[in-house]
Amino acid sequence: RKAADQGNAGAQLFLGLMYDNGQGVPQDYAQAAAWYRKAADKGNASAQFNLGLMYDDGKGVPQDYAQAVDWYRKAADKGDASAQFNLGFMYDKGKGVPQDYVQAHLWYNLAASQGLRLAKENRDIVSAKMTPEQIAEAQKLAREWKPVLSGQ
Repeated sequence: RKAADQGNAGAQLFLGLMYDNGQGVPQDYAQAAAWYRKAADKGNASAQFNLGLMYDDGKGVPQDYAQAVDWYRKAADKGDASAQFNLGFMYDKGKGVPQDYVQAHLWYNLAASQGLRLAKENRDIVSAKMTPEQIAEAQKLAREWKPVLSGQ
């Protein structure tokens, strides 16, 4: 707690997880979201992903799919496979963003390349709804994708 109060992003993430799961403290989603936000604002990808989940599910914050997408994207841009998968899902279903199979394919493909089997399955399902040109565009975007290494 002391390290979290002093601004340590890793400690803030850990404290958020404790409140999220009720480990060592009473479960409190609002506190979890607040601690995730502190770490997320410092660029911690795991905290950004977890804050995205909070907005996606409406836990500790009002449900807001657009906010979920924003936080998933920040973590996905850094290479977080779970965030890439969730961002693909948001594009696949049109939650918080206009439905876009090219973007869904891109993010599922990136997550699949890190070993997420469900991402590969979802990518293949989305592919069946796409033209060959759209698939080629998504594959090109995936090849050109580079993680954001610093900042937020």
